[in-house]
Amino acid sequence: MNIEQNHIEKHNDALLTSHQRKLNFLKEEWSHVDLESVIQKLVDFQIAIPSWALGTGGTRFGRFAITGGEPRTIEEKIEDVGLLHALNGASGAISLHIPWDIPQNAEALKSLASSYGLTFDAMNSNTFQDQAGSAHSYKFGSLQNVNKAVRKQAIEHNIEVIKQGVALGSNALTVWLSDGSCFPGQLNFRKAFENTLESLEEIYSALPDDWKMFVEYKAFEPNFYSTTVGDWAQSLLYANKLGSKAYTLVDLGHHLPNANIEQIVALLLMEGKLGGFHFNDSKYGDDDLTAGSIKPYQLFLIFNELVEGMDAKGMNHAKDLGWMIDASHNVKDPLEDLLQSVEAITIAYTQALLVDRKSLNAAQYNNDVAAAQEILQHTFRSDLRALVAESRLRTNAALSPIGLYRDLKVRENLVKHRGLGTVATGL
Repeated sequence: MNIEQNHIEKHNDALLTSHQRKLNFLKEEWSHVDLESVIQKLVDFQIAIPSWALGTGGTRFGRFAITGGEPRTIEEKIEDVGLLHALNGASGAISLHIPWDIPQNAEALKSLASSYGLTFDAMNSNTFQDQAGSAHSYKFGSLQNVNKAVRKQAIEHNIEVIKQGVALGSNALTVWLSDGSCFPGQLNFRKAFENTLESLEEIYSALPDDWKMFVEYKAFEPNFYSTTVGDWAQSLLYANKLGSKAYTLVDLGHHLPNANIEQIVALLLMEGKLGGFHFNDSKYGDDDLTAGSIKPYQLFLIFNELVEGMDAKGMNHAKDLGWMIDASHNVKDPLEDLLQSVEAITIAYTQALLVDRKSLNAAQYNNDVAAAQEILQHTFRSDLRALVAESRLRTNAALSPIGLYRDLKVRENLVKHRGLGTVATGL
């Protein structure tokens, strides 16, 4: 399904007066700030959509098909990301997961993606599941496995994913390992680390010169005693040993409770080893909930450190880090959930852009704790949604993406076209 530009224009026309009033208020309230520069940064900022998140999610207890019209092929997944991008102007890339989405004709897929204004973001390998026809099982790990043949199979899979990505125009590989142990004594930690590093080195050597490797970490699950890449320090250790093309990838749900993620990203940025993000939100663990739905202040604080750190290094906000959502939509329409996540991420980014850095630096230098808190909370508590909406307006997207999505009955039309019982590959 395509969203016609005249539908977007008609939708925007009905909301334009109200939007302009809110925007004018912000321009007056923030007259001391170059809001045009902020809006342009929002226009440039793109958040990749993972191919596996376009269908209904699930848990280890079950999966309930609640939406219908789910994408059955890579082509339909690209179509769905195209829908999102048409609505919000900020979802201009798709991230594929192999082998859930194996390209059969890379040139045709690139052409299709381009027709929707999309590019291909980081490629994602999968050695946390046994694949049909594989000679070896990953039950006891993949890149860490004591069996060299199993490690070799996992290495070859990652190299194949790189080749697929090259054909699609991607420039990064994300490696997430479920490798670890469930019980004390099951694993020799040192040998597991050495095997994993040796395997990653072989994959790293297959990277093209302009590619990056993102080493993702997770504190627990599906292994609950130890994880071979269990936290940001272990990921950083691997990345430093691998070389200049290896970076740490931060998934917001992959930490122990109450971890100070904003401090983690500040230090990784300082070391030049922060590769990018998988955005989601959580209450208890790796809940994969809508970004900003549970801890919006934490999301803002993370972006506060990101903006400060990127500016300190002269980095391009839109291009120098990888921005991607990684969520599971168990009870929502997946497309609505993704629209909400993109909105929350861009709002947090906007808030961070408007922090009074000069005053905050002065408060920090003078140990004025109360003033520092007031400066951050003043920006966080300001309603800046009109700036985000204005950035959408300037990209010919919708002032209210979910509003237009519902007005056009997009889900109902997808169900009519694809059927009620379709199930997307992925989560």
